Amino acid sequence: MTSVAIASLALSLGLGLMILLCVFRIVLTWYPQIDLTQMPFKLVALPTEPFLAPTRKIVKPFGGVDISPIIWVGIFSLLRELLLGQQGLLTMLTY
Repeated sequence: MTSVAIASLALSLGLGLMILLCVFRIVLTWYPQIDLTQMPFKLVALPTEPFLAPTRKIVKPFGGVDISPIIWVGIFSLLRELLLGQQGLLTMLTY
């Protein structure tokens, strides 16, 4: 495997994991009584909170609903498509 292929695989797994964790955070916002400092919810909160906290300062909750995880699902999906999609930058480098 070339270094570009290894980087593509690692980036694909990382971005895919972040999308999945943000989707879990969207579901967890439906249950405000859940304590995100307790296991197993802490496994979802720790990697996503550095992205979500600054976004909450810019985009305030809309109607009491935190939309920052939805924004980050879109950003991570866009990055994954631009870099690793069918005509992505890293995909083009492998050919």
